[in-house]
Formats: sequence, C-alpha cells, structure tokens
Amino acid sequence: MSEQTQQQGTSQARRVVVAGAGMAGVQTAVALREQGFTGTITLIGAEPHQPYDRPPLSKAVLLGKSEGSAFDVDFDALGIELRLGREVLGVRTTDHELDTEAGPVPYDVLVLATGAEPIRLPGAEGIPGVHLLRTLDDAERLRPVLARQHDIVVVGAGWIGAEFATAAREAGCAVTVVEAAGRPLAGALPAEVAAPMTAWYEDSGAALRTHARVERVDPGEVVLDDGSRIPAGAVVVGIGARPATAWLAGSGIELGAHGEVVADNGLRTSVPDVYAVGDCASFPSGRYGERLLVHHWDNALQGPRTVAANILGETPAVYDPVPYFWSEQFGRFVQYAGHHAAADTTLWRGDPSGPAWAVCWLREHRLVAVLAVGRPRDLAQGRRLIEAGTPMDAALLVDPARPLKAATA
Repeated sequence: MSEQTQQQGTSQARRVVVAGAGMAGVQTAVALREQGFTGTITLIGAEPHQPYDRPPLSKAVLLGKSEGSAFDVDFDALGIELRLGREVLGVRTTDHELDTEAGPVPYDVLVLATGAEPIRLPGAEGIPGVHLLRTLDDAERLRPVLARQHDIVVVGAGWIGAEFATAAREAGCAVTVVEAAGRPLAGALPAEVAAPMTAWYEDSGAALRTHARVERVDPGEVVLDDGSRIPAGAVVVGIGARPATAWLAGSGIELGAHGEVVADNGLRTSVPDVYAVGDCASFPSGRYGERLLVHHWDNALQGPRTVAANILGETPAVYDPVPYFWSEQFGRFVQYAGHHAAADTTLWRGDPSGPAWAVCWLREHRLVAVLAVGRPRDLAQGRRLIEAGTPMDAALLVDPARPLKAATA
C-alpha cells in the first residue's frame, strides 16, 4: 500500500461525496460508517424525496398498499448529510469538485452511484398518458390510472413490463403487452427458457403481442407498425434502461460501450479518488471472465461494501459477486443467480408448464447460473454452489426431487 493511500485511509478530515441517493448511494454511506469511517459524508440526490427503495414501486406503492418505501436509515445519527433535490451536472476531477444545480461541492473521494434511467419510447415524449415507472413520482402518477381501471398498453415484455402488467391486472385493468421481439425477456433469457413464460400472460388475462413494434402513440390508442390499433387509456413504457452517466461527458472518467462507468475489480474508476457502484458501473468478473453490467437491486446492495473497504484502504477488497435478482409476476416468484452466457450445458428441473421448475446452466460440469420459478431452495443452494465452483452430476441434477446440494459429482 502506498504512503498516499495509507494517509488517505487514516485521515479523519477526509470528505466523501456520494452522487446518487438510491440503494447504491445510501448503502455506500452506511457501509462507510459501519466500517469505521469518521470523515464527512455527503449524499446528493436529484429527487426531493427521502431516499427510498425501488422494488416496491411496481408492487405495493403502485397498488396503493403502501405510501412509500423510504429506507429505514437514521442519516442524522450516522452523521450523513443529505442534499436532496439537487441534480449533478458534472465533475472537475483535477479540482476535486462536483458540480450541482446548487453550486460546486468539494470532495476528497467521490462515489458515482447515479444508477440507470429508463429508455424512452421514440416519438412519445410529452404525449399525455405515456408513463415510465422508475421513480416514486412515476408510481404516484400511475396509481390513480390503475384505480380508474383504464385500458393499458405496456410496451416491452421484460422484467419491469411483466411486473407492471401483473399489478395492472390485479387492479382490474385490461392489459395488452406489446413486445418487438418474438418472446418475453428476449434480452435476458434464451428462447427455450423464456418460452414457457409466454403462457403466463394469457393465464393472467393479459394479452401479449410479440413481433409488435409501436409506430406511434395517438390520443387514446397505440398504433403498431402493421397498422393495427390498440385502445389505450394509458401507455407504460418498459423497454430497458441505460446508465445515468451523460453528465460525466468531458470529465475524463472512462465510459464503456453502454455508457457505463468502467470500474476495476475494486470499483475504482479510471480517475484517482473516484469510485463507481451500482447500475451506472461495469466491473470485471474473475469468476466469469468478462466485464459485467448488472442492473439489479442486489448489485446495488453488495457493491457498496467493497467501495467502503477500498476508501478506508486498510484491507483492499475485490468485487466479484454471483449476480442475483428476483421478479414477482403473474403469481410466480422468479429468481435468477449467476451469468449463463458462457454455459455449455442447459438442464431442466421440473415441468416448465407447472407452477415450480428450474433451469441450471453448467460450464465444464460446474454450475454457473440457475433460474428458479417457485423453487427458492434451488436458488439458495444453487447460488452457494456457484460461489464454491462445485462440480455437479448432471444425471442427479435433473431430478427435481433431489436437492441441488445433493447433486454434486
């Protein structure tokens, strides 16, 4: 460890500024205190609300079962200064200053945690009745729409589209989901794995139209590129998200092919004293041998511990997680752990037309990913087996009555 790093790690006067007050930003600030950091911590958020958790937005908040999802964190007690309702505009790394709407904020260490922003439907900006679902304000605008039981068109059959369609059906709305690809979750899962999920839409009473591209949104309807028209009292767009990093243009901080901050295995950026964590950053995975960009809640929860440890500088930490996420849709609890891109074998556990089944991906006889539908034990055991790199016996693994942990070679 260099003398400079040692001095940084022990200085009590150091100022850490965190840009972004979502899960990744809040957890970074909390982790710093938990690990013994005694300098100043400033958490800057663009939204005026107390920092909150996002997953309930597409469920409890949207359906009016909860008024909000604020984090249960006593920021005052932890000595964390909140500056909310302040958008970040840029960073001058040579000056160690973060530019915000309220003026510059000096830092000794800066953590980038600005997350991701939803991709907008081209040509639909500013059209009344077209919604996104990313923020608390978005959910509060959509809640009365569901209460009035409008005909709703959901654009995109990814994770967020399926979750919103689920909530809308629960609220009694007529729902049509349009998807440009030939199946749901086309960007996330292989065709044979996503295929059984197509039936979930019909079972729930939602219409799913694949190979369907939106030509335009007119008042009260969505027009597809084949000329067909779908009644729409409201349109909800869920066609993906991109890292919220446009504000870093010209900063000298390296961005990747998807606009994400390129971080190393300690979540450091290309610029000294600047870290990046959560949806806005990619990191090199030693486990999977490639760079990963993970837009999921667990990544925003786990990464901050690594950032905090490396800011303190006493015990360098490497970030190499088994990615994990979950989704509640159409009465099913779907969980995924790992990364299946480089798998050489795909094995099924159970009947995918039934309520509970799983898919396991292997590479050289070792589990690299698992998808579990209604089988949380498979997910929990599979995640540990992936972390351990345990060789698996394929003949045992395909028996759904056998616990995964008992299917090792």
